Amino acid sequence: MNETIIKNLRRHIEPTPEETAVFLSLAVTKTVKRKEFLLREGDVARQQCFVINGCLRTYTIDAGGREHVLMFAPEDWWCSGDLYSFLSGQKSVNNLEALEPTTLLQISKDNLDILFQRAPTFERFFRILFQNAFVFHQNRINANLSQPAEGRYELFTKAYPDLESRISQKYIASYIGVTPEFFSQMKANMFRKKS
Repeated sequence: MNETIIKNLRRHIEPTPEETAVFLSLAVTKTVKRKEFLLREGDVARQQCFVINGCLRTYTIDAGGREHVLMFAPEDWWCSGDLYSFLSGQKSVNNLEALEPTTLLQISKDNLDILFQRAPTFERFFRILFQNAFVFHQNRINANLSQPAEGRYELFTKAYPDLESRISQKYIASYIGVTPEFFSQMKANMFRKKS
């Protein structure tokens, strides 16, 4: 487990063994069951979660009661469910749910502040992480506004190359902004075009 998170950290920083030890002492390993919530709309997001194994989904519910998947967090992804809520302390408008039995490494907002004081190199790591999250979500918005459903599906497969066989097609349909029925027809048409 420690190797997985250390490899993830080293993509952006080279923490010393002492800094890594501080980080690991402030983070908590948690296992959640399928369909268990880590965040519900109306609560405050208080944890950054690193997915060791399993998969999470962040979604919101519109006024008509329809779910809209905003992102997935499979292995080696970070997720809070609602970054605005995490950073501001405001109530979340999102839900964060495990799609599979999932093992996480979590660090609370309070412990993150302690980490920044005791191991300042982690400020750089989380700044990059939050910047990447902003870019990811901005690209999602742009794709939703400018790409047809097939294009959005192709972007999904690039962002999450190993996920399609693991999760319900209705979640993928929601992520790309179409009904499950349309998604099924679209995939059949795409398959026919390739044949």
